[in-house]
Amino acid sequence: MSPTTARQPRSATRSSRRASVRASVRASVRAFGVDWRPLAVPAFRRMWAASVICAVGGSFSVVAVPTQLFTVTGSSSAVGTAAGLSFATLVVAAVWSGARADVKDRRTILLAAHLGLALTYTALWLQAVLGGRSVPVLLVAVAFQGLTYGTVLTTTGATVPRLVPAELLPAANSLSSLVRYGGSVLGPMLAGVLVPVVGLGTLYLFDALALLAVVWAVAMLPPLPPPPATGTQDTANAAGTGGRPSEGSVAGKGAPAGAANAAGRMLAGFRYLAADRLLVAVLAVDLAAMVFGMPSALFPELARDVFGGAAGGGPETGLLYAAYPAGVVVAGLLSGTFTRARRHGALVAGAAVAWGLAVVLVGLAAELWIAVSALALGGAVNCVLSAFRTTITQARTDDAVRGRVQGALTIVLNGGPQIANLLHGFASARVHDLAGGHLHDPTSAHLDDLTTTHLHDPTSVHLHDLTSAHLHDAAAGVLDGPRLVICAGGLLTVITAAAIAWAVPELRRYSASAPATAPAPAPEPEPGGPARRATPEKSPERGVGNPERRTDASPAAGAGPGISTRPK
Repeated sequence: MSPTTARQPRSATRSSRRASVRASVRASVRAFGVDWRPLAVPAFRRMWAASVICAVGGSFSVVAVPTQLFTVTGSSSAVGTAAGLSFATLVVAAVWSGARADVKDRRTILLAAHLGLALTYTALWLQAVLGGRSVPVLLVAVAFQGLTYGTVLTTTGATVPRLVPAELLPAANSLSSLVRYGGSVLGPMLAGVLVPVVGLGTLYLFDALALLAVVWAVAMLPPLPPPPATGTQDTANAAGTGGRPSEGSVAGKGAPAGAANAAGRMLAGFRYLAADRLLVAVLAVDLAAMVFGMPSALFPELARDVFGGAAGGGPETGLLYAAYPAGVVVAGLLSGTFTRARRHGALVAGAAVAWGLAVVLVGLAAELWIAVSALALGGAVNCVLSAFRTTITQARTDDAVRGRVQGALTIVLNGGPQIANLLHGFASARVHDLAGGHLHDPTSAHLDDLTTTHLHDPTSVHLHDLTSAHLHDAAAGVLDGPRLVICAGGLLTVITAAAIAWAVPELRRYSASAPATAPAPAPEPEPGGPARRATPEKSPERGVGNPERRTDASPAAGAGPGISTRPK
């Protein structure tokens, strides 16, 4: 055999090895990097791409509205009033839009809401250009912003399961979290840079223009009508929820749309939630993590009293606020590590426990870098919690009631942080008051008398100073300030999440492949069969995750692939 002939197999072997290594590297990147699979669905891809633009260019109002209100009034109470008004109108919008999303075309509702939000930002821009300094006008704009944004949140949550198959819901929700929290970091930073250059009012115009991308994406969606109002589907819905009655009959789905008001239909959504132990457990775990474990209201105090930051805010405060969303972004960039997991319930409970432990570490941290690292870790595990909490609620909910359930979740999940701010602020102030009283009780006064009256040499003054300083430092480090409150909140999160997981075995046993209480899924109807919603045969959206295929009206199914109560 010639040398040339002998070298050829060795060369081929080396080429094969290099190809194998490259394939292994690509597989590792896919497994540990961002899970892009939902972007294979054209409708979701357009929605997500538009949300990337809007998350950065459409979030400037987060900075602009409070800044303008404070500039006009010189009072933080006006900013607080606007925040309360925004939340109140968001609740109203969640009630109304959740009820409407179950009886009207969700695409139409989304289109109207995004257009309304764009018009609100345009009005804010006009009033700024005209030099308006009217607080009532600003508050009216804030109210409209809350109404439209609440409608967007609620209807979008009810729409995503119509766009992607159930097995891709964790990846789709992780992509949404990546964009939302990435925008919450980059948007305000970019707004701070742009304000001195273009002025405050121009930020509103940028928000309105960015929303046009989302309006285009929504306009390109196929129609998303509600399931047909038939008695057979009511029966199928009851079967698909483990025997629970369909909310269509409760809310008037089989009757004219105006037969029940929005509040009544929303109550039906809450009843639907309350009837499912798994949904209640998931919601309770998430609510405990938010209310007990979200210490953002204490970051300014923590930065000043523990880490030596400036009283009016400084880099320490900024790092504490930025660490959590940065952790969410990092987890989103590594979503391939968890989006294919099947034990969704165990991941929800485990992520809540891990978040509580991270919060305890924040409270114990004596160095800023430890607190920032713990918050970033907490943000990462909360990304996992959020992705699977949303996935479970979307997959377990019938499409006929998904709008109302999403409205209920919008209220709870947006109200949780508000309650957390209230509780943490009150608890920290109370601990501070108790610590101050301790420093002035008779024991401390007697000690002062001893150190000043009975010790008259020069060391007495030094001893008095040391004693007072030591007591003050001890109170500041342990009793006074936010550290004790943060540690207590983290421990409550761990205890509550563990107790719920123990008390509700459905949560820790829940698997996307075989939920314990869900019945066997009905066979998928043949493409083009009579049970499918009539659509053009050459629709560009046809394929996996096509909304028309996911709103099957066959009596046996009650919902198309991926939107039955059993996750596939």
